[in-house]
Amino acid sequence: MKLNKVFALRVREILKEKKMTQYKLAQETGLYHSTLTDILNCKYNTPTFKNIDLIMRALGMSMAEFFDSELFDFEKLEIEEK
Repeated sequence: MKLNKVFALRVREILKEKKMTQYKLAQETGLYHSTLTDILNCKYNTPTFKNIDLIMRALGMSMAEFFDSELFDFEKLEIEEK
């Protein structure tokens, strides 16, 4: 599975746990709702580190907490190389 898809799945998983909407997350991050929707619908190959940071902070999670998921089995991820 591609990294952008795994990232989107993890964000959606946390939103569900926290009973938080995408709209609320967009407000908390300061991102446009359309930008967040594009990230969560995998319109970008990879979200920027800045956007990842904004999302994790808005979710109240450290990087370690966010990536501590079986979704991020880096041996199974498809990571594009340039």
